[in-house]
Amino acid sequence: MAGSTMISKVKAYWAPLILFGLGLFYQLVVLPRSFPPSHYDALGIKPYSSVEQVKEAYEKFSSKWNSGEEIPSTADFLKIQYAYELLTDPLWKRNYDVYGIDEQLHILEKVREQYGEESYSRIDLPLLDATDRSVHAFNVVTSEDFPSIFHDSKPWLIQVYSDGSYLCGQFSGAWKTIAALLDGIANTGMVELGDIRLATHLAERKPIGQIFFRHGLPSLVAFPPGCKSSDCMTRFEGELSVDAVTDWFATAILKLPRIFYHTKESMGKNFLAKTGPHKVKIIFFSKTGERASPFVRQISRNYWAYASFAFVLWREEESSIWWNTFEVESAPAIVFLKDPGVKPVVYYGSFNNSRLSEVMEQNKLQELPQLRTVTSMELGCDARGYSRAGSDTTIWYCVILAGRLSPELNKMRETMRRVQETLLSDDESNAADTDQSLAPAAVAFRNKRLTFAWLDGEAQDRYCSFYLFSETSFETCGARRDMSDVPRLFIVRYKRNTTEDEAKIERKPRNIWDAMQEQEVDPASQLVVRYNGSDEIPQIAKWVSEIIQDGDSKDLPFYRAKTPELVPEDSEPLLTRSAQSLFSKSIGMKQRIRNIMGQCYDYLGDPRIGPALLLAALMSFGAIWLMRGQQRAHPSQSSQPGPSANEDENRPARRKRAKQGSNEARPPSITDEEPKDAYQMPLLDSDSD
Repeated sequence: MAGSTMISKVKAYWAPLILFGLGLFYQLVVLPRSFPPSHYDALGIKPYSSVEQVKEAYEKFSSKWNSGEEIPSTADFLKIQYAYELLTDPLWKRNYDVYGIDEQLHILEKVREQYGEESYSRIDLPLLDATDRSVHAFNVVTSEDFPSIFHDSKPWLIQVYSDGSYLCGQFSGAWKTIAALLDGIANTGMVELGDIRLATHLAERKPIGQIFFRHGLPSLVAFPPGCKSSDCMTRFEGELSVDAVTDWFATAILKLPRIFYHTKESMGKNFLAKTGPHKVKIIFFSKTGERASPFVRQISRNYWAYASFAFVLWREEESSIWWNTFEVESAPAIVFLKDPGVKPVVYYGSFNNSRLSEVMEQNKLQELPQLRTVTSMELGCDARGYSRAGSDTTIWYCVILAGRLSPELNKMRETMRRVQETLLSDDESNAADTDQSLAPAAVAFRNKRLTFAWLDGEAQDRYCSFYLFSETSFETCGARRDMSDVPRLFIVRYKRNTTEDEAKIERKPRNIWDAMQEQEVDPASQLVVRYNGSDEIPQIAKWVSEIIQDGDSKDLPFYRAKTPELVPEDSEPLLTRSAQSLFSKSIGMKQRIRNIMGQCYDYLGDPRIGPALLLAALMSFGAIWLMRGQQRAHPSQSSQPGPSANEDENRPARRKRAKQGSNEARPPSITDEEPKDAYQMPLLDSDSD
C-alpha cells in the first residue's frame, strides 16, 4: 500500500521533480564551467584590480616562496605566474578585462605538461614572451570616421585587431594579400580594440550583456553592398587564411559565381562542348591551384554575357598537351578562344584588376562577333540605335552572315574574317598599292561605319526571316528541315533623319493613328541587299564596297519598318536567377543555423536560468499540492457520476424506452392498436333490426 502511494505521488509530482533536477544540475555543473575562476582569483584579488595591486599580490606570494614559509605546487605556481605576467601587461590586461580575450592560455597548458610534477624552481621564466608582437596596421578606422565610410555602395571588410596580439601579428601578411585581392571591388579597414566605442559596436553580446569575440582575434566582419548598420553585418567564422577569407567574401557577401578547375580530360566535354557558340572561351592557367580571386570573379560576372571562364592547374608533365592545344608555354597565363579555327590569344604573367579589365574589354567579342541582344546596339546593327562611330553619323552599314550552326557556317565565318582582314590591310597600305575599288569599304570600316557580324538563323528565326524573306529562306532560317544548310550574306544600310529626329521632340501627334505609327517603326531607315555571288574573298569585299559607295552617293528611299526583337540567349545555369536565389538561400540557412547554435551556447552561461528552473519547480509543486488538497477535502464530489455519464447513452434508445413507459401508464382507447388475440363478434338479427 505504501509503495503504491509513493508511486502515485511520483506520478503526480513528475514535472516539478524534473525541473528541480535540471535547476540543481545547471547550478552545480553547467554554471561553474561557464564561469571558471579568473586570473584575479589566482592572485587572490578583486576582478579589474589595477596593475599596482597585481604586483603587490604577486610580491606577497613571492616573499613566502623565497622565505620557505610556503612551497607551492607546480600547478599553483604556474597559475600565479601566468596571471601575474598577463595582468601586468597593459594591452593584455585591457583585452582580458573588457573582452575576455586570453589567447595565450595554451602556453600554460603546454608548460604544465612539460614540467609535470617537477619543482617550480626549474621552470624557465618568463612564461610569456612580450617581444615581436607588432601589427602592421593600415587603413585604420576610428569611431569618428566610421559613420562617414559608407559614402559609396561598395562592401566593407573590417578586421578587429589588437596591438598586443600575437595572432593578429601573424595574420598581418595574409591581411595585406586579402586587401590587395579586394582592391577595386571592396573597401578594407582595421579597427583597434583600444577604440572601445567602435570595437564594442562590432563585437558580439551575451545574454547577460557581456561583450566578446566568439573566435578571438583577429575578428573579421563584413558589410554587404548598401549595408550601413550592424543589423546586416556578417561575421567570418572560418579558417583565417587568404583562400578561405576571399572565397567567403566573394561568395557570401558579393554573391559572385565560382570558376571551376578542369583537367585535360574534363576540359573538352565539360567546358568547351557545353559553352555556347556565341561566347568567347577564357581559360586561366594557374601554378598554385588557388581559387579565383574576388576581382577575377567580379570580372567574370560583368562579362558573363560575352564569355565563359575556366581554370586549369598547370603541371609540367602536361605542358606538351596544352602547347599543342592552346599554344600555352607556361603559367600563369590566360587564353582567349574566339571563333572556330582562329589562333588562340595568349597573355602571360600575373594580372591585377585594372589590367584584366583592359584585356577583357579588348577580347570580349569574337573576331566575327555574333549579333545578339547584348551586342546589337554595341555593334551598330540595330535600327533603334546608332552607328559605332557615334550618334552624329547618319549613314552606316552592317554586313550580316546568317545561317544555322553547321560546318558550312563555320567555313563562311572564316571567309568573312578574311574579308575584314583584307579591308583592314587595304586601309593600312600605301595609296599606290591600294585597290581603289575597295577604298569605300576600307574607309567605312576604319571609321566604324561598317560592321561585320554573324546571326544564328535557327535561334533568331523571326529576325532572320525578316531580312531574308523568300521561298528558300528555310534553308537558312528556323529549325532544320532537311540536310541542307545554306548560309546567306546580306548588308543593311541604316540612315537617320536628323531633322526629323529633332522635330520629333517638339512635334506632338495629331491623332491616335499618328501616335501608333510613331511607336510601330524604328527611328532609322533600313535598306537590305542580299549577296548572290561566289564565296571568293575579293568578290565579297568588292561587293560590300560597291554597296557602300552607292549608299553614300545616291539619294535612296527613306524606308522605315519595325524590326523583330532578337531572342535572348539561354543563360548558363550558374548565373540564372533561380540558381542565384537557391545559392543565397543555402548560404543564409547555414548562417542562421550557426547563429542559433551560438545563441543557445551563449544562453548556457546565463546565471538566471538556474534560479528560473528552481522557481518553476517550486511553483509547479505548489500548484499540484493545492489541487490534490482540494480533491481530498471533497471526495463525494469526485465519486458522483457527472452528467457526462448520461450523455454517453444512445439517445434513440432513451427515446424508445420513454415512449414505451408512457404507453403503459396510459389507459387503452379506440385509437390504440388491436391486440393480437382480438376478433370481431358477429352482429345478431335483433341488433340488425
